[in-house]
Amino acid sequence: MLKGQTLVVVGAGASSEIGLPTGHALKANIAKLLDIRFEDGYRMSSGDHRICDALTAHVQGSGGRDINPHLHAAWRIRNAMPQAISIDNFIDCHQDDDKITLCGKLGIVRGILDAERTCSLHVDRHEERRHPNFSALGETWYAALMQLLTQNCQLSGLPDRLSRVTFVIFNYDRCIEHFLFHSLQNYYDINESQAANVLKHLTVYHPYGSVGLLPWQGMTQRVEFGGDASGNNLLQLAAGIKTFTEGTDPESSDIQAIHAKITGASTVLFLGFAYHAMNLNLLQTKPHPKPTSVRYFGTAFGMSNNDVELVVEDLVQIASIASGRISIRNDLTCAKFFREYWRSLSIA
Repeated sequence: MLKGQTLVVVGAGASSEIGLPTGHALKANIAKLLDIRFEDGYRMSSGDHRICDALTAHVQGSGGRDINPHLHAAWRIRNAMPQAISIDNFIDCHQDDDKITLCGKLGIVRGILDAERTCSLHVDRHEERRHPNFSALGETWYAALMQLLTQNCQLSGLPDRLSRVTFVIFNYDRCIEHFLFHSLQNYYDINESQAANVLKHLTVYHPYGSVGLLPWQGMTQRVEFGGDASGNNLLQLAAGIKTFTEGTDPESSDIQAIHAKITGASTVLFLGFAYHAMNLNLLQTKPHPKPTSVRYFGTAFGMSNNDVELVVEDLVQIASIASGRISIRNDLTCAKFFREYWRSLSIA
């Protein structure tokens, strides 16, 4: 895996192993959060009061007082979620409606932060335990990833090891960054500052943004993993979420840098990725010759054999390599995939 440059593409299915919602569950959660109603015109009877606070702050910041137009936009999202492929698709279909865009992004941030708070990686800073329960993560692909990254690697060699790995994360959560930050501290017995410095050598892209930076990553638009946010803070975090259109704009996104990483990779690994056409298009680079040794691996757990064949055909076009260099498995979860292909992905 790490003998050359490695690109790891991560989708919602990968985060689901530690309790994050898939796209279907996320849109249901967002519909509930945006079901903002008042029992007597004053007391909220449903929906999320933090989103309501954020909408109030937004309207007042624009010199207005009436949030009802935004509430109607929130209800439109709520009503449409059973029909939508995902919240992202719905926002993209209504990209000219700034109220739907804002409400949708606020729902995404609140939904993801809530999910981070209840997942297996969450650390309650009020408790004595400083790191996630690594024993509980032992059978997940996160543990396998850590083993590959640290295999036969002393701390001094870790910066070079990490510099040869790139993550393209289509999720809004920060699970991988959060996990590695804590896992490196525990494994190498280093402090938070040392772990943060080491992780500066790892390249991570979120094409559609994330719910914010983790506290060790920066000073602005930051929030704890699973943290709480309301009002103006929630508005700032929502500004970090990108629509499909925003995420695929080469002038305002990381598309060109991602394409350069794809072109230079000798191993490309898809984890929990749904291979949606728009996301594959985002990864599409200009035709270029690839070395004969390049390999593409991927999970497609639960996908039909027919659709897997179509995915391989799409990847042949994207990668400019023969289908024999692509291994997509629909019978393996991410954790089982690492066990099945351990020697193929290992540096030893």
